[in-house]
Amino acid sequence: MWYLCVFYHRLLDYRKPEVESLAELYGGLQMSTVEWKLPQDHHPDSPFHFVNLPSEDVARSIANRSILVKGMYELWGQGNSYEELEESIKNYPEDRKLPYLACESTFKITVDSFGKVISFQEQNDRIKGLSYIPFQGRVDLKNPENKFWLMETDDHGANNGLPPIVKRTVFFGREIGGADRKRIPTYQLKSRMYLGPTAMDAEMAFLMANQALVTSGKLVYDPFVGTGSILIAAAHFGAMTMGADIDIRVVRDGRGPDCNVWSNFKQYGLSMPVGLLRADNNLPPWRPGLKEVFDAIICDPPYGVRAGGRKSGGRKLLKGAVAPYTVPDDKRTDHIPSTAPYSLAECVHDLLDLSAKMLILGGRLVYFYPVLRDYDIVEDMFPEHPCFKLVAKSEQILSSRYSRVLLTMVKTGPYTDEIAELARIKHLEFKENHLKSLEDGSLHSSVFSPSDPQLSTGPKSWKDIKQKYRGKYV
Repeated sequence: MWYLCVFYHRLLDYRKPEVESLAELYGGLQMSTVEWKLPQDHHPDSPFHFVNLPSEDVARSIANRSILVKGMYELWGQGNSYEELEESIKNYPEDRKLPYLACESTFKITVDSFGKVISFQEQNDRIKGLSYIPFQGRVDLKNPENKFWLMETDDHGANNGLPPIVKRTVFFGREIGGADRKRIPTYQLKSRMYLGPTAMDAEMAFLMANQALVTSGKLVYDPFVGTGSILIAAAHFGAMTMGADIDIRVVRDGRGPDCNVWSNFKQYGLSMPVGLLRADNNLPPWRPGLKEVFDAIICDPPYGVRAGGRKSGGRKLLKGAVAPYTVPDDKRTDHIPSTAPYSLAECVHDLLDLSAKMLILGGRLVYFYPVLRDYDIVEDMFPEHPCFKLVAKSEQILSSRYSRVLLTMVKTGPYTDEIAELARIKHLEFKENHLKSLEDGSLHSSVFSPSDPQLSTGPKSWKDIKQKYRGKYV
């Protein structure tokens, strides 16, 4: 059945992928099979879309969990004027309307608008204009059984910033479900006990959890856990969580016994992580042969905008010392392992390899990847792996020059030695292509550090580029 899906007018690139992911979680639909339609004369950026879902229960579950869906509605009528709306509502099947108009029921009508402001008096007048609908029940503004919405968009000619092809439209429908936006203020970063400089904001963390199909009983891993923002969102939905970070001061110490990653979970009354590890994404700690443990891996890899990537290393190891070096017993407690720079290309390759090993079949990898805004976002600009299929990509603008894209990948095949070798070859091809893109000026992703002078000084010779970057960044 077709439902009217009304979005919050933000993070436009994330709206459909979130609904499609939740449709798979609650309705068993493949993301690519979810059908969408735009209302007549509406722009693709419009908050109003029609979506075809298997049942009202699925639509309600999606709306109640979603971050970007304002509401799902059974549409009773629409038109470019209130006269057209009245005719449309009267033509809607009576057997679909009467169960919600009965005398023993309670109801409420809410007037909403997009692109314009409607005064309280105008809202009352519009509600009175719906007298042709035979409501028999009692009005209850606090806890009604049935909620109805009258929604109106302005015409672009009113200089309100709406896209030029959007015409004035009026919708009337019964609410199926709506988002609980209270969870965003509850988890907002400004009230969180322990924060780091790269903490993921609550809204985006919940979006990532929805993309990963996080639900009760699943095991979710973040290999760049930091202060735990992403795992907090996963734990909110009932998942078991586990995280790792290369900085032992973050996962072990925090800012004291009452201000650390654990206290963040305690603050919200969430289940504590199964474990927090000091681990290097470049040298994962898992025993040989361990596979397919996690249901989802969700992370924000370091890509040099606010924090650069680090891996195990340092001056001694880079000079050829044999690893691992031995730490004396009397210094183990306070020892901070040395680290070396970790390029994005290498980091993401290791992430994909880890995910291919440790995710169950059908499990999801959800992570951010940086891009330059000068170039169109196409699939071949992102790293690939034979075990994964890219099912969604959503751009978030960071500045006039940089964006980051949330990539959602599904594991479609088992991890084998042959697959590992093929993935290594793909990784080498990916690095080679991006080195060449420096030479021809078409670099379209921040495989190299955004602060690196090569990005601003222009391409040099292919030989010079390889000499400069081959060992240092790629």
